[in-house]
Amino acid sequence: MAEMNTGSSDRGHQKGTRSKKLSTRVDMTPMVDLGFLLITFFMLTTTMSQPKVMKLLMPAVPKDNERPNVISESKSLTILLGANNSVSYYEGIGNDPLHPPVVKHTTFANNNGIRDIIINKRDEVIKVHGRDDLTVLIKADKSANYKNVVDIMDEMLINHVERYAMVDITPEDEAYLK
Repeated sequence: MAEMNTGSSDRGHQKGTRSKKLSTRVDMTPMVDLGFLLITFFMLTTTMSQPKVMKLLMPAVPKDNERPNVISESKSLTILLGANNSVSYYEGIGNDPLHPPVVKHTTFANNNGIRDIIINKRDEVIKVHGRDDLTVLIKADKSANYKNVVDIMDEMLINHVERYAMVDITPEDEAYLK
């Protein structure tokens, strides 16, 4: 531990008394050992941050002689993301050329924005079908920015939309954005 050297040096016998000077030497080995033990303890007991990932559910692959899953027009909402932070939407899938969809424009605003559209559509689906089967199709144009895609994904999480998909935009949908 601590060591005290009390060696006296007799250089000569002089008359008078001189104070004895003692040299002190403190052994730091136990302090270093304690430091390493503490570092090791905190490294082993800390929890590492978990990677943050988004849960992705893919549709089941249809088996032979089985029709693929079809999305109902009355349970779906299509959101189009375009240039300059533009957000458009229409109800349904929009794949019927005889009855083109009615495209409406909105924003990411908190009031009267896309959040209210999603909430109203979900309420309508629950009212008509008796349960929450809302499916949202998100289609981003090439000129849409990444921030808008992240914002719309956040809206899906905020509104607890369980079924949504990022889908390739069709030429018809691109024409709706212009």
